[in-house]
Formats: sequence, structure tokens, C-alpha cells
Amino acid sequence: MPRRAGRRVQRRRITMPSTHKSAKTVTARERLKQAQQAEALRAKRRRAITIGVSVVAAVAVIAGGATLAVNASKDSDSGSSTVAIPANTSGPDNTVIVYGKADAPHTLAVYEDFRCPVCESFETAAGPTVKELADQGQYKIEYHLAAFLDNNLGGKGSKTALAAAGAALNEGVDKFKQFHDVLYANQPAESEDGFGDVNHILELADQVPGLKTEAFTKAVTEGTYKGWANKVATAFNKSGVSGTPTVKLDGQTLNVIGQNGKALTGEQFGALVKQTIGG
Repeated sequence: MPRRAGRRVQRRRITMPSTHKSAKTVTARERLKQAQQAEALRAKRRRAITIGVSVVAAVAVIAGGATLAVNASKDSDSGSSTVAIPANTSGPDNTVIVYGKADAPHTLAVYEDFRCPVCESFETAAGPTVKELADQGQYKIEYHLAAFLDNNLGGKGSKTALAAAGAALNEGVDKFKQFHDVLYANQPAESEDGFGDVNHILELADQVPGLKTEAFTKAVTEGTYKGWANKVATAFNKSGVSGTPTVKLDGQTLNVIGQNGKALTGEQFGALVKQTIGG
């Protein structure tokens, strides 16, 4: 009996480790299989997500491209090639309008907003002299136009007038300058958005001989140069100039509005120019 019992005990000692090792083996295999299945499932999900994202991205690109093309042609400030640029533009990104002789020895930079009443007072008081000195070749004028008063006052007059000015520029720099002067001579009250009405803009264009061509009328009516107007307004916002009118002669700011709040007369402006350039 003791010898048999001893053999049984020995069998148990041999059998138990073998059974324990098999359980480990099965468990390891199961875990490996489960891990492989889980990884396969994750890979499948990743592929599904990737395909889904790719499809959405492709749709977004197509839809976005179509939207961009439509928006850019209507009212975009992006650098997209779909933005219509009028002829006779100058400067960075075609946002500057130059009037005068290209070889003039000096440059007068004028920063204005068509809805700005202080700009109107400056143009009314000194505008003819500003033009005369440019015509004489003393300097060329660089116009940097803004549209921030639309945001400050509401409406769209500044930008609509600016887009129409682009249509005038497309007809010629002289036509732009004449239309520019007509807009200031007929500026509505600051609280009104008279320039936001394209029909009113077209009525004012009648005051510029030869301006109201079929192309000009179409451009104003359809807002052809709204995208360009946005670009011009954005360039002004990035210029560092904080108010209008701002006038700089060869980079030096001229105080064209006196301490009494009144704009310089033409005679005063001419004297200031002469003093600045040392002539």
C-alpha cells in the first residue's frame, strides 16, 4: 500500500505540471488569436475611416473649389486668380492706383475711404490743387482706398463705390480720377448708405464724359470688381494707417487737417508740399 500510494503521488506530481503547462499554452494561443483578431478589426476600421475621410475630403475640395470660384468672382478678398482685376492697377497685389507721370520725382500717397466725410472736406478744399501739382509732374499720386466705414456705420457703400471705381479704372486712369472726384463731390451723409445703390452710382457716372460704356455699366451692375475691392480694402487694413484721410509725401505724413478740424485750402496744401520737398 505505501508503494502504490507512493506511485500515485508520483503520478500526480508528474501530471499536474503537465496540465498546468497545457493551460498556459492554450491561454497564450487564445490571447494571440484574440490579439490578431482585434488587430485585424482595428485595421479594417482604420481602412474604413481612411476611405471615408478621403471621400469627404475629395467632396470638400470639389465643393470648396466651386464655392471659392463663385465667391471669388463676387465678393472675395483672397488671392485667387478668379478675382477680376481692373486694368491700370499698380503696387503690391494690384491694390494701388497711380495717377500722374510715372517718372515724377516725388510720390504723394493718399489714403481715403469714399464714405469718409473728412476725406470729402479735404478733396473739396484741396483736391483741385492736389491734381494740378500731379499734372505738373511735381509728384505722382498713389491712391490707397479703404472700406472700413462699412463696418463702422453699416451698409456697403464704401465697398460698392470702390468696386465701381475699379470699373472706372478699367476704362482708364483719367476716368478713375474724374469718377473719384465726382464721388466726393456727391458724397451722401455719413449715416446714409447712398453709395450702396448701384443705380445711384451709375447716375453719378453720367457726370464723367465717356465713362458709362457698356463694359463699365455691366461691371458696376454685376459687381465684377467686388473681389478686387476686398483686396484693396484688406491692403489698406494691413498698411498701418489708422485713419483717413492720411496723406504722405515721400513717406512723410502731411497734416492736411488743421488743428481747428478744417482741411487745408489748396493754397495751404501747395505751400506745405513746397516746404516738404524743399522747392
